[in-house]
Amino acid sequence: MAEYAENPTLQESKPLAPWLARQLEHLLLQKGHAWLISGPSGLGQYSLGESLAKAWLCENPSTKGACGVCSSCRGFVSRTNPDLFVLMPEIMMIEHEWPLDEKVQKELDDKKRKPSQEIKVEAARALVGFSQISRSGGVGKVAWIHPADRMNSVTANTLLKTLEEPPEGFRFVLTSGAAHELLPTIRSRCQNYTIEWPSKAESIGWLTQEGIKSEADAQVWLRASGGRAEDALLWAQVFKHNAKSWVDLPRALAKGDSGLLNELSGSQTVNVMQKVCHDMMCLSQGAEPKFFPLEALSAKAQLSAMTEWSKALLVSAQSADHPFNLGLMHEALASQAKGFLNQMA
Repeated sequence: MAEYAENPTLQESKPLAPWLARQLEHLLLQKGHAWLISGPSGLGQYSLGESLAKAWLCENPSTKGACGVCSSCRGFVSRTNPDLFVLMPEIMMIEHEWPLDEKVQKELDDKKRKPSQEIKVEAARALVGFSQISRSGGVGKVAWIHPADRMNSVTANTLLKTLEEPPEGFRFVLTSGAAHELLPTIRSRCQNYTIEWPSKAESIGWLTQEGIKSEADAQVWLRASGGRAEDALLWAQVFKHNAKSWVDLPRALAKGDSGLLNELSGSQTVNVMQKVCHDMMCLSQGAEPKFFPLEALSAKAQLSAMTEWSKALLVSAQSADHPFNLGLMHEALASQAKGFLNQMA
């Protein structure tokens, strides 16, 4: 354990959420060289896939997972384990601090292009090459693909043969929040595991342990995420743990006020508006809202207006992560929201 303290680049991983820890123990008892972990996004696919890959490579694993102190675990945490290949969209590799191929890194540093939001075929070919190299001396080799649904058909087909007949000691873990978008040939070559939903009480308990200041706030964020605990924590962080800001959003948008959107990315902004639109559409049909408390919603709107707004937001989503000016995008979308939300029944 002392080595972590001496080297600040090595940090122990945070403990898994309790519902993920249970599932990790179950998966470690299973056999098979390729697992597809799927289910609705925001339940912990990334964390579970990462922990499974780490445990598979660990020199001294237990029934609960990796030991955290062997050379393999230290290499995993510092992103230098030579027996691990991480296949993700470039934008996610950067977000999670996984190293990029030197050529790719130079292209991005030179601003020749933006990081890819899908898994590129060149990276898949590199994975195939990696599978054919002898392991460094550890217990095996692992490829982790996340989110697997970001592979297009060309990328996925590149991996089919290796996925079906990997070299001895080579394992795959694929994680996805949209497994239905994967090619059937990919799904059929994996053993499938559907991630479990935590109970509401378990989610709220975990959120308060992770820094949400009260159970009432935890319930706000859990509702905001549609019951998905990891997404709830992310939304809380985006809004700087100010639950009142979330509750105030629908009425602010009805006034055309974009102030509460300032810290959001383009895709997050569109996602928030889609949640407001969804709940207003529910109200127009006499149904209960899903993401906001009833008292947060201004009034019933016309179903036709909400339908048109939903279509407009789908168009906005196509370019949300590459706005010409994010501030102007916030203002334009808030103004658009005002127009639709004030077409009252």
